[in-house]
Amino acid sequence: MKRITDASMSLPDQRLAFIGIGKIGLPIAARLAKAGYDVTAFDRNAERLDEARALGIVAATSATEAVRDQAAVVSSLPDDTALRMAMLGDGGLIAAMAPGTILIETSTVGVDASNAVATAAEARAIAYLRTPVSGNASIAHTGELTCFVSGPKEAFARVTPLLASFTRAQTYLGAAEEARYAKLAVNLMIATTAAMMAESLALARKGGIAWPDILQVLHDSAVASPMVKYKTAPLLARDFAATFSCAQMAKDLDLILGAGHAVGVPLQLAAQVRETYAALIAQGEAATDFLATVRHVERLSGLGEPV
Repeated sequence: MKRITDASMSLPDQRLAFIGIGKIGLPIAARLAKAGYDVTAFDRNAERLDEARALGIVAATSATEAVRDQAAVVSSLPDDTALRMAMLGDGGLIAAMAPGTILIETSTVGVDASNAVATAAEARAIAYLRTPVSGNASIAHTGELTCFVSGPKEAFARVTPLLASFTRAQTYLGAAEEARYAKLAVNLMIATTAAMMAESLALARKGGIAWPDILQVLHDSAVASPMVKYKTAPLLARDFAATFSCAQMAKDLDLILGAGHAVGVPLQLAAQVRETYAALIAQGEAATDFLATVRHVERLSGLGEPV
């Protein structure tokens, strides 16, 4: 693993397209525009395009128009299906990109879908960088996201200054799908931590510990990861508004399990936690924050809201 920070190499110009300006995509695009890049964006949501215009971003009338003759294309898409539909086939964006374009694909998607994009990109001499970001929409505007990158190393070196405009760390991992596996590995840790926290908190409450006190214990303990610290305040306030929803976590767990099956890694905890999210979705919690695991275990334990 090597982290490259040579800012002497860069794009031949400051023009780029941004495809998919959703909850994370829009603040990333805004940071790129603020950093001096000439951003042309497209999204199927007209309201998102209006928001982009207000931030000084040019709105294209189609995705094909957005990517034509650009030095780089950044995409932020919701899932494998959206990635395949956007990029592949005669009407896909890879066919519309000029040879030599650098494609910076930031979505959380499966290895198979990413491989399909890689094959199409190579045939068109497109430099395809798998660049999934880690973090959530609430911090995307701050530049505190991180990213994992795999693909052509020379292309990564050229766009490192661009990536640094919206991420605080950029880790190069290899020439193929390593970045996709890295993102799935990180999200597996997040999902299992959410399940573990739920059981730990319920056990402590049943043992008579006050809600603020057990949260303080975890915050100050050896298990206080950045995620635990980040979630302490919303848990204290019982705020389950989604920074990353149960439905999104279920989708990622499906990708994680598929990747594990493909390479022969038994993911027993992942399978169990996936069923927890299936239960939450069935109970109407699809749009709730992924830490609704806390309320789920409380219900199973006969616990009401803490007083």
